[in-house]
Amino acid sequence: MGQDHTVPESRKRAPWGVLALVMLSGIALMRNGVEAPLGPPQPAAAAAPAGQTDPAALAVPMAAVKPLPYAPMSRVRIPEIKVDAPVVDVGLDRDGWIAAPAPEDPNLAGWYQNGVAPGQRGTAVVVGHVDNQAGPAVFYGLGSLEKGQHVEVSRYDGRVAVFEIYGVAVFAKDNFPGPRVYGDNGQPELRVITCGGGYSKAGGYDGNVVVFARLVRTR
Repeated sequence: MGQDHTVPESRKRAPWGVLALVMLSGIALMRNGVEAPLGPPQPAAAAAPAGQTDPAALAVPMAAVKPLPYAPMSRVRIPEIKVDAPVVDVGLDRDGWIAAPAPEDPNLAGWYQNGVAPGQRGTAVVVGHVDNQAGPAVFYGLGSLEKGQHVEVSRYDGRVAVFEIYGVAVFAKDNFPGPRVYGDNGQPELRVITCGGGYSKAGGYDGNVVVFARLVRTR
Protein backbone atom coordinates (compact mmCIF):
# COMPACT_ATOMS: atom_id res chain seq x y z
CA MET A 1 0.00 0.00 0.00
CA GLY A 2 2.38 2.74 1.15
CA GLN A 3 -0.07 5.62 0.75
CA ASP A 4 1.08 9.24 0.55
CA HIS A 5 -1.00 11.27 2.99
CA THR A 6 0.02 14.50 1.26
CA VAL A 7 -1.77 13.87 -2.01
CA PRO A 8 -2.52 17.17 -3.82
CA GLU A 9 -6.04 18.49 -3.23
CA SER A 10 -6.85 18.05 -6.92
CA ARG A 11 -6.52 14.30 -6.47
CA LYS A 12 -8.39 14.04 -3.21
CA ARG A 13 -11.84 14.57 -4.64
CA ALA A 14 -13.22 13.30 -7.96
CA PRO A 15 -16.56 14.46 -9.40
CA TRP A 16 -19.34 11.90 -9.40
CA GLY A 17 -19.45 12.05 -13.18
CA VAL A 18 -16.07 10.37 -13.46
CA LEU A 19 -17.06 7.56 -11.15
CA ALA A 20 -20.44 7.17 -12.78
CA LEU A 21 -18.84 6.81 -16.18
CA VAL A 22 -16.60 4.06 -14.86
CA MET A 23 -19.45 2.21 -13.20
CA LEU A 24 -21.82 2.62 -16.12
CA SER A 25 -19.19 1.21 -18.46
CA GLY A 26 -19.69 -2.14 -16.80
CA ILE A 27 -18.11 -2.82 -13.43
CA ALA A 28 -18.30 -6.53 -12.73
CA LEU A 29 -16.69 -7.19 -9.39
CA MET A 30 -17.13 -10.92 -9.88
CA ARG A 31 -17.38 -11.81 -13.56
CA ASN A 32 -17.37 -15.56 -12.95
CA GLY A 33 -19.44 -15.89 -9.81
CA VAL A 34 -20.15 -19.23 -8.22
CA GLU A 35 -23.70 -20.36 -8.83
CA ALA A 36 -25.35 -21.27 -5.54
CA PRO A 37 -28.87 -22.66 -4.97
CA LEU A 38 -30.12 -19.41 -3.45
CA GLY A 39 -27.32 -16.98 -4.23
CA PRO A 40 -26.29 -14.04 -2.06
CA PRO A 41 -28.99 -12.19 -0.10
CA GLN A 42 -30.67 -9.32 -1.93
CA PRO A 43 -31.90 -6.06 -0.35
CA ALA A 44 -35.23 -6.43 1.42
CA ALA A 45 -38.10 -4.09 0.66
CA ALA A 46 -37.72 -2.65 4.16
CA ALA A 47 -34.17 -1.54 3.33
CA ALA A 48 -35.33 0.54 0.39
CA PRO A 49 -36.61 4.08 0.88
CA ALA A 50 -40.35 4.07 1.48
CA GLY A 51 -42.07 5.58 -1.51
CA GLN A 52 -38.76 6.63 -3.05
CA THR A 53 -36.83 5.33 -6.04
CA ASP A 54 -33.73 7.25 -5.00
CA PRO A 55 -32.10 6.04 -1.75
CA ALA A 56 -30.10 9.25 -1.50
CA ALA A 57 -33.35 11.20 -1.38
CA LEU A 58 -34.24 9.87 2.06
CA ALA A 59 -31.15 11.17 3.78
CA VAL A 60 -32.70 12.77 6.85
CA PRO A 61 -30.97 15.97 8.01
CA MET A 62 -28.88 15.24 11.09
CA ALA A 63 -26.62 17.21 13.38
CA ALA A 64 -23.56 18.00 11.33
CA VAL A 65 -20.50 15.83 11.91
CA LYS A 66 -17.27 17.62 11.18
CA PRO A 67 -15.63 16.03 8.10
CA LEU A 68 -12.21 14.49 8.50
CA PRO A 69 -9.19 15.55 6.46
CA TYR A 70 -7.87 13.32 3.70
CA ALA A 71 -6.32 10.00 4.74
CA PRO A 72 -6.44 6.63 2.92
CA MET A 73 -8.52 3.86 4.44
CA SER A 74 -7.01 0.67 5.84
CA ARG A 75 -9.88 -1.51 7.03
CA VAL A 76 -13.65 -1.88 6.83
CA ARG A 77 -15.89 -3.48 9.46
CA ILE A 78 -19.59 -4.31 9.20
CA PRO A 79 -20.47 -6.19 12.40
CA GLU A 80 -23.94 -7.36 11.32
CA ILE A 81 -22.54 -9.45 8.47
CA LYS A 82 -19.24 -10.30 10.20
CA VAL A 83 -17.09 -8.26 7.82
CA ASP A 84 -13.68 -7.29 9.17
CA ALA A 85 -11.45 -6.86 6.14
CA PRO A 86 -8.26 -5.12 5.12
CA VAL A 87 -8.58 -2.60 2.31
CA VAL A 88 -6.30 -2.04 -0.67
CA ASP A 89 -6.24 0.96 -2.96
CA VAL A 90 -7.84 0.36 -6.36
CA GLY A 91 -7.91 2.52 -9.46
CA LEU A 92 -8.95 1.73 -13.01
CA ASP A 93 -8.06 -1.37 -14.98
CA ARG A 94 -6.95 -1.27 -18.63
CA ASP A 95 -10.56 -1.46 -19.79
CA GLY A 96 -11.46 1.68 -17.85
CA TRP A 97 -13.40 -0.12 -15.11
CA ILE A 98 -12.83 0.30 -11.39
CA ALA A 99 -10.34 -2.44 -10.60
CA ALA A 100 -11.61 -4.98 -8.08
CA PRO A 101 -9.36 -6.45 -5.39
CA ALA A 102 -7.64 -9.73 -6.19
CA PRO A 103 -10.37 -12.41 -6.24
CA GLU A 104 -8.05 -15.05 -4.78
CA ASP A 105 -8.35 -13.41 -1.35
CA PRO A 106 -12.02 -13.59 -0.35
CA ASN A 107 -11.59 -11.26 2.64
CA LEU A 108 -10.34 -8.17 0.85
CA ALA A 109 -12.03 -4.88 -0.07
CA GLY A 110 -10.91 -2.04 -2.32
CA TRP A 111 -11.15 1.73 -1.86
CA TYR A 112 -11.36 3.81 -5.05
CA GLN A 113 -8.30 5.93 -4.38
CA ASN A 114 -9.04 8.56 -7.03
CA GLY A 115 -12.17 9.62 -5.15
CA VAL A 116 -12.60 11.06 -1.66
CA ALA A 117 -11.38 9.40 1.52
CA PRO A 118 -14.01 7.99 3.91
CA GLY A 119 -14.95 10.72 6.35
CA GLN A 120 -13.92 13.49 3.97
CA ARG A 121 -16.69 15.68 2.53
CA GLY A 122 -18.16 13.95 -0.50
CA THR A 123 -18.91 10.34 -1.41
CA ALA A 124 -16.27 7.68 -0.81
CA VAL A 125 -16.53 4.34 -2.63
CA VAL A 126 -15.61 0.87 -1.37
CA VAL A 127 -15.95 -2.24 -3.55
CA GLY A 128 -15.51 -5.96 -2.97
CA HIS A 129 -16.33 -9.36 -4.40
CA VAL A 130 -19.56 -11.14 -3.56
CA ASP A 131 -17.96 -14.53 -4.19
CA ASN A 132 -15.09 -16.27 -5.94
CA GLN A 133 -14.49 -19.74 -7.32
CA ALA A 134 -14.21 -21.15 -3.79
CA GLY A 135 -17.45 -19.65 -2.43
CA PRO A 136 -18.72 -16.51 -0.65
CA ALA A 137 -16.39 -13.51 -0.42
CA VAL A 138 -16.14 -10.37 1.69
CA PHE A 139 -19.40 -8.66 0.66
CA TYR A 140 -21.55 -11.76 0.16
CA GLY A 141 -23.97 -10.61 2.87
CA LEU A 142 -24.17 -6.97 1.79
CA GLY A 143 -27.74 -7.27 0.51
CA SER A 144 -29.00 -8.35 3.94
CA LEU A 145 -28.03 -5.10 5.65
CA GLU A 146 -30.74 -2.83 7.06
CA LYS A 147 -31.21 0.86 7.68
CA GLY A 148 -29.72 2.01 10.96
CA GLN A 149 -26.84 -0.45 10.93
CA HIS A 150 -23.25 0.76 10.75
CA VAL A 151 -20.11 0.54 8.65
CA GLU A 152 -16.84 1.37 10.39
CA VAL A 153 -13.84 2.51 8.39
CA SER A 154 -10.32 2.65 9.82
CA ARG A 155 -7.92 5.11 8.22
CA TYR A 156 -4.16 5.33 8.03
CA ASP A 157 -4.16 8.47 10.18
CA GLY A 158 -5.45 6.40 13.09
CA ARG A 159 -9.00 7.80 12.91
CA VAL A 160 -12.16 5.72 12.58
CA ALA A 161 -15.17 6.98 10.62
CA VAL A 162 -18.54 5.45 11.54
CA PHE A 163 -21.26 5.55 8.89
CA GLU A 164 -24.95 4.80 9.40
CA ILE A 165 -26.81 2.99 6.63
CA TYR A 166 -29.88 4.79 5.30
CA GLY A 167 -30.60 2.73 2.20
CA VAL A 168 -29.72 -0.52 0.45
CA ALA A 169 -30.67 -1.15 -3.17
CA VAL A 170 -29.78 -3.25 -6.19
CA PHE A 171 -29.35 -1.63 -9.61
CA ALA A 172 -28.99 -3.18 -13.05
CA LYS A 173 -25.43 -2.88 -14.33
CA ASP A 174 -26.63 -1.76 -17.76
CA ASN A 175 -28.67 1.07 -16.22
CA PHE A 176 -26.52 2.09 -13.26
CA PRO A 177 -27.73 5.45 -11.81
CA GLY A 178 -24.43 7.25 -11.39
CA PRO A 179 -25.81 10.60 -10.13
CA ARG A 180 -28.00 8.82 -7.61
CA VAL A 181 -25.16 6.71 -6.24
CA TYR A 182 -22.25 9.14 -6.37
CA GLY A 183 -23.89 12.53 -5.98
CA ASP A 184 -22.19 14.85 -3.50
CA ASN A 185 -24.73 16.32 -1.09
CA GLY A 186 -22.09 18.31 0.76
CA GLN A 187 -21.78 15.79 3.59
CA PRO A 188 -19.37 12.88 4.18
CA GLU A 189 -21.00 9.76 2.75
CA LEU A 190 -20.00 6.21 1.89
CA ARG A 191 -21.09 3.74 -0.78
CA VAL A 192 -20.28 0.04 -0.41
CA ILE A 193 -20.77 -1.90 -3.64
CA THR A 194 -20.72 -5.53 -4.76
CA CYS A 195 -22.40 -7.65 -7.41
CA GLY A 196 -26.01 -8.73 -7.04
CA GLY A 197 -29.28 -9.25 -8.81
CA GLY A 198 -29.79 -12.25 -11.06
CA TYR A 199 -26.98 -14.58 -12.09
CA SER A 200 -26.27 -16.59 -15.19
CA LYS A 201 -23.24 -18.61 -16.21
CA ALA A 202 -23.09 -16.71 -19.48
CA GLY A 203 -23.29 -13.17 -18.10
CA GLY A 204 -22.49 -13.39 -14.41
CA TYR A 205 -24.40 -11.09 -12.07
CA ASP A 206 -26.66 -8.58 -13.79
CA GLY A 207 -26.71 -5.96 -11.04
CA ASN A 208 -24.86 -4.24 -8.23
CA VAL A 209 -25.93 -4.05 -4.59
CA VAL A 210 -25.26 -0.55 -3.22
CA VAL A 211 -25.23 0.43 0.44
CA PHE A 212 -25.87 4.15 1.10
CA ALA A 213 -24.43 5.45 4.39
CA ARG A 214 -23.63 8.80 6.02
CA LEU A 215 -21.03 9.79 8.60
CA VAL A 216 -22.50 9.90 12.11
CA ARG A 217 -19.39 9.99 14.30
CA THR A 218 -15.63 9.74 14.36
CA ARG A 219 -13.12 8.61 16.92
